[in-house]
Amino acid sequence: MALINRDTTLNRVCNSMKKIPPPAGIEILSYKRDRSIAILRLSEENYSVRQRGFNEAEYSVSEAELPKLLKSLIKKEFPRSRKLRLNSLTGKEGPDSKHK
Repeated sequence: MALINRDTTLNRVCNSMKKIPPPAGIEILSYKRDRSIAILRLSEENYSVRQRGFNEAEYSVSEAELPKLLKSLIKKEFPRSRKLRLNSLTGKEGPDSKHK
């Protein structure tokens, strides 16, 4: 789990998601771990994005729509955060797993 700047999160997540084999993903967490955005790669072109925090929602998007959706979700979920946590998810553990 790494702490990274919010400004570089979008580029880092989009580049990493292209390299991850399905069904794995990345979870973006706030510093306190009370809000999160989980991105799971379902197939080569389809992604599932789950938002937990101020709002709870689940989206199914293509690779082309992913950066635009993530940009808006990061702005909504982490408005004052400067540092965010990245956590890798495997197919077995979903975004509902407990964090230490």
